[in-house]
Amino acid sequence: MAISDEQVHHVAMLARLGLTDEQLAALSGELNDILVQVDRISALDLTDVEPTAHAVAVSNVTRPDEITPGLSQQDALLNAPEQQDGAFLIPRFGG
Repeated sequence: MAISDEQVHHVAMLARLGLTDEQLAALSGELNDILVQVDRISALDLTDVEPTAHAVAVSNVTRPDEITPGLSQQDALLNAPEQQDGAFLIPRFGG
C-alpha cells in the first residue's frame, strides 16, 4: 500500500501545514517507508504470541506509601509574612 503525493498534500492541507514541493516529496517518501514497515509487520504469523502492552516487563519504581510526620503548625507558619489565628493571612481578592 503506497500513499500518493496528492494524498499527502491533502492531509497537509487539512493540518494547515504549508509544505514546499521538496518537503512534500520527502514526507511522501517517509510515509511510504513507514507503510512498507507496517506491511512487513502485518505479514508476520503472530498466532502464538501473547499480546502485551510493553516489550519488556515494567514494575512500579515508586517508594512505598508510608506515613511520616509533617510540619507542625508553628513550623509551617514560621516564615509566613502574615498570620492570624494559626493560619496564613492573605490579601483579599475578587468580588
